[in-house]
Amino acid sequence: MLKIKYLKYLSPLVLLFVIVACSTKKNTFVNRNWHALNTQYNTLYNGDLALQSGINELKTGYSDNFWEILPIERMQIDEEAFLPGQKGKNKNFDRAEEKATKAIQKHSMNIKGKEKNMQMDEAHLLLGKARYYDKRFVPALEAFNYILYKYSNSDKIYEAKVWREKTNIRLENDALAVKNLELLLKKDKLKPQVKADANAMLAQAYINLEEKEKAIEPLKIAIGSTKLNEERARYHFILGQIYQSLQYNDSAYSKFQEVIDMKRKSPRNYVIRAHAKQAQVVDATQDTVTFLKKYAKLFKDRENRPYLDVLNFEMGLFYDHLNKKDQAIKFYNKSLRAGSTDAYLQASAYRNLATIYFDRTQYVTAGQYYDSTLTRLMKKNKEYFVISKKRQNLNDVIKFEGVVKHNDSILYLSSISAEDQKSFFEKHISKLKAKEEARIALEEKQKEAQRNTEDNPNLNSGMPQNPSGFNLPQDKGSFYFYTPTTVAYGKVEFQKLWGKRALKENWRWSIQTEEVKIAENNQTPEPKKEEAIPEQYTTEFYLKQLPTSPVILDSLARERNFANYQLGVIYKEKFVELELATSKFEKVLASTPEERLVLPTLYNLYQIYQTTNPSKAETLKNNIVLNYPNTRYAQILSGQIVENSTVTLTPTEVYNNCYKSYTNQEFSSALATIDQSLSQFAGDNLIPKFELLKASVLGKLQGVAAYKKAMTHVVETYPESKEATQAQDILKESIPKMEQMAISLDTTATSWKVLYKVGKKEDPATVQLMEKINKYILEKDYSKFKVSYDVYNETENFVVIHGISSREFSVYLVELLQTTKDYKIKTPAHVISSENYAVIQVHKNFNQFLELKI
Repeated sequence: MLKIKYLKYLSPLVLLFVIVACSTKKNTFVNRNWHALNTQYNTLYNGDLALQSGINELKTGYSDNFWEILPIERMQIDEEAFLPGQKGKNKNFDRAEEKATKAIQKHSMNIKGKEKNMQMDEAHLLLGKARYYDKRFVPALEAFNYILYKYSNSDKIYEAKVWREKTNIRLENDALAVKNLELLLKKDKLKPQVKADANAMLAQAYINLEEKEKAIEPLKIAIGSTKLNEERARYHFILGQIYQSLQYNDSAYSKFQEVIDMKRKSPRNYVIRAHAKQAQVVDATQDTVTFLKKYAKLFKDRENRPYLDVLNFEMGLFYDHLNKKDQAIKFYNKSLRAGSTDAYLQASAYRNLATIYFDRTQYVTAGQYYDSTLTRLMKKNKEYFVISKKRQNLNDVIKFEGVVKHNDSILYLSSISAEDQKSFFEKHISKLKAKEEARIALEEKQKEAQRNTEDNPNLNSGMPQNPSGFNLPQDKGSFYFYTPTTVAYGKVEFQKLWGKRALKENWRWSIQTEEVKIAENNQTPEPKKEEAIPEQYTTEFYLKQLPTSPVILDSLARERNFANYQLGVIYKEKFVELELATSKFEKVLASTPEERLVLPTLYNLYQIYQTTNPSKAETLKNNIVLNYPNTRYAQILSGQIVENSTVTLTPTEVYNNCYKSYTNQEFSSALATIDQSLSQFAGDNLIPKFELLKASVLGKLQGVAAYKKAMTHVVETYPESKEATQAQDILKESIPKMEQMAISLDTTATSWKVLYKVGKKEDPATVQLMEKINKYILEKDYSKFKVSYDVYNETENFVVIHGISSREFSVYLVELLQTTKDYKIKTPAHVISSENYAVIQVHKNFNQFLELKI
């Protein structure tokens, strides 16, 4: 009772003490310690817990890319750095920042410019870390710099400096980080973990600056200083990767071995990847026994089951290097079936499989594996573009091989006698029937297995069975045949599935159904109707599809010859398969090809035979020089010009010059050069491009009719080229629209032009006219008006004033130019709407426009 009596006097005193201690303006022992304790054990404690939870989440969601040098810190940066005021996405870091901010706002004792709460440096450090891990590096840098500026005597000063440089590295200020960290590491009083962190970040900065050799020593110091096993294993692994990239293979092997020797002290993924890296830095094929024993042990270890993708991939590489391709295929496929989350590992397995099938000339299969490779590579990756190009080449191979196979088969069948054709298709029909019978037999077998399962549901179960095939009932009410409703339902379902069956052996046979029907109806079975034979099982079905028209057969032969030529070029130039290329080129020459294919085929064969058969090469050389003397190929072979010479322009350079002339409206010059090039570069791959450009030039000079005719020529002459596809699109879409264009009598258009018919651009009269018009526009400040020189046809051209908004002002402008002093342009002018100007340029019907007097 005494204690309770005096407690009421004590409570106000305690309350008064707390109120006094809460003040942040009084520098007393009680105040300082009160706020320090509240900061440390309340606010910062909860903030540190939230920070650590957020870090754990980051590490859990992080996945290392072991195909590149690992970063020192396990944190993925996949978005831009945040600016001040922006919020991150992790709630734990938000909470940590909130706690740090609360500690600073409520417990900071800044008295006379000095901080009296000894925990404020910790609060700012927590604030910076929360922002750093939330990937808001600019505000994080502000927090760390504040510690260095405000708390220079803090025991956290060196740790804050390390964090500042970590932030600088994230902001790509690597050179600055190197400078500051090197100054910091000269201090003698660094704690071991701070020293480890500083050296590790210095190594990261050197790696970012591509100065890998300088990163080696700091990493060694970090390994010796850190007490964290995960960090030590990671640093060993990174050091091994650096040695590997510098081709110090022995040192790399040793470092990866140190990761392995750490055993359970190292995370398992580091250990497995270290084994894989060791196989890359030494030639395992030199000691196959050791390698196989090592990997057999790794496969046997149950702890390695999550990493079977890596182990099987390395086994695939091992057999690939031994040239045991079938074994390599087996292990690559095992790696893929292991369900790897490593996209590049999967891409590498698919790529290696594609390479194997490519080398075996199984191009369709190789193409499928290349497709799988591309889906798992980043599109910005250089390797992606290399494989994409190879896959594109395979597209051409697959397409052209298909054309050759298809057309050859049709041409062969069309060339043999009617009896041989019939015999061929009869054999084909027999094969189709055999496949169909096999399919039906398999389906019947599967249906029979399903029926057996339905008849005896317990067949595949683990439940004990009685001789009758039914589960023994637990009580009378649950037995199947004791429930009339269930029995009736069962009878209906049985008849739905099986129909009416006689009670006898082999009741499942379908013939029983017919017997029951006959017995019930007391009638004889009706004779079965003869079933119609499917048309694909008749020779007439195929014979009527064979083409007989010489035009169609010639078209198929031309298409086949062109496909063989293209295959020869691809095998020679892109795949360096000289035997295949020779075979294709020889087939072209033996098939009465078009004249445009003969010369390039001969020249390509000449180049191949220079390596494989010099005597044949000499024969082909004489043939080309003698029979095609004016071509580029003959000039190269006779020594008149040098192939790839810098003096004589290459076809590509000539084409680029022609295109430049075209864009500058020098159409006549471009046309002359194109015509000369079509003869000189006969057979070159750029010929379709020259033809397409020629079509555009003719369109500009002669109008839409000539344009259409030239585009049709490109489609018919080079049907398999990209230019033919472009020409086809133009013929389908653009030209019909041009043909429908017609001169309009409407004078309410909102865009008009003034035309002056002139000669060549360099003629003095043309130059003077353009100078006068430009001078007048500049003097009157008609900034919307523009003057151009437009080609109309091979002899006539226009000087055009653009940008006029009405017909009336166009007429007025013409009058001004005719009457104004110092100008007085006497050249006849014509006012025309922009729509009609487009029409006369497309149809070349300016005279018709003049006759209409619009």
